Amino acid sequence: PPPEEVEDASEPTKRDRSHLENTLKLNEEKPADDVSGVLQRLRKIYHSSIKPLEHSYRYNELRQHEITDGEITSKPMVLFLGPWSVGKSSMINYLLGLDNTPYQLYTGAEPTTSEFTVIMHGPKLKTIEGIVMAADSARSFSPLEKFGQNFLEKLIGIEVPHKLLERVTFVDTPGIIENRKQQERGYPFNDVCQWFIDRADLIFVVFDPTKLDVGLELEMLFRQLKGRESQIRIILNKADSLATQELMRVYGALFWSLAPLINVTEPPRVYVSSFWPHDYHPETHRDLFLKEEISLLEDLNQVIENRMENKIAFIRQHAIRVRIHALLVDRYLQTYKDKMTFFSDGELVFRDIVEDPDRFFIFKSILAKTNVSKFDLPNREAYKDFFGINPITSFKLLSQQCSYMGGCFLEKIEKAITRELPDLLGSIGLGKKPNVLSCDVTGCGETPKNRYRKP
Repeated sequence: PPPEEVEDASEPTKRDRSHLENTLKLNEEKPADDVSGVLQRLRKIYHSSIKPLEHSYRYNELRQHEITDGEITSKPMVLFLGPWSVGKSSMINYLLGLDNTPYQLYTGAEPTTSEFTVIMHGPKLKTIEGIVMAADSARSFSPLEKFGQNFLEKLIGIEVPHKLLERVTFVDTPGIIENRKQQERGYPFNDVCQWFIDRADLIFVVFDPTKLDVGLELEMLFRQLKGRESQIRIILNKADSLATQELMRVYGALFWSLAPLINVTEPPRVYVSSFWPHDYHPETHRDLFLKEEISLLEDLNQVIENRMENKIAFIRQHAIRVRIHALLVDRYLQTYKDKMTFFSDGELVFRDIVEDPDRFFIFKSILAKTNVSKFDLPNREAYKDFFGINPITSFKLLSQQCSYMGGCFLEKIEKAITRELPDLLGSIGLGKKPNVLSCDVTGCGETPKNRYRKP
């Protein structure tokens, strides 16, 4: 036999990768959609109509979410979470074909990944220190500086010249290790996870069927994933390491242990397969595993294709929250001004209002006044903390936030929410199938009415 066949016999056979190339359209020589014009318009709407109100009412102190230009222009991000040694890094190596290259991510039975690793596109293979990534404001990772030097030492970037990374960025996270204290990591692990979760377009939560221990750290993680259910995909990896009957039992057990953690009407999509280059074990469900893998790749491709819609919907959601926050602060301030007399002690008056906003109908009046969804209201406790740091007297009423040239802050953000952002969404939908722009995706039904304009 030819010599290469002999070599092949020594290592396990690799599976064909053509389904990867086809599903992710890696071989297509089509020009990337020109999204730069749309991004410029999105940035302009954000800076002129949303940011002024955000700053004026210090929204960032309530939600710790400042949107940077890097974030508006960044690629979709896919986040890998889960216990240690479930195959997160192997899966990334497999998707990018990094196996047996100098840049493959370390994999092994013991906890190997202790860093947050960002895998992004670059002209040639190279590694970037976290401190450098955070210092570069053009990248979307500069806000990570706030987690401190200890964390930046645990952040690493890898640039790889791969076609898929031109359209998406992967983030590999340290495995969750039950029975170990947060403090041992030396940085606020949960806060860092939350930062990535808030920004991820797709979140893969990976499990190993041979060790399904759902403990406290994992429970904590699922609590952090609340509200992001539509981005979550659960992966039962290494599925060919079990016999079919056993796999069915594990699948049931996984749902059983996750059910209390995810209370949504629709269960998250679960993919059962073995995401690595080696051939599946004989006597296991090869066809099923391959189909599942292709569905997962289609899912990934969908996120890439809907990148602009998701961006616009994300900025619009942000605008809706900023607007509600401004209306609430305005209402607190109005109530305070109404209650103040020449002789009263401002501190005491305001403490009354903050302690029991319902007595003054603060939240109710917002719901009644401007078609605001009750699900978007922040919680009352958050405002105790917020006003603890930002005295009520440091804010202006909304009615005073107008200028002759620039118009009123509130009107501008309402125009962005009801007209400008939906129009921008419509403009990119023209070349696409009309069904993509359904209101389920963008929630375009909940447009706030303008209270000042007669119908």
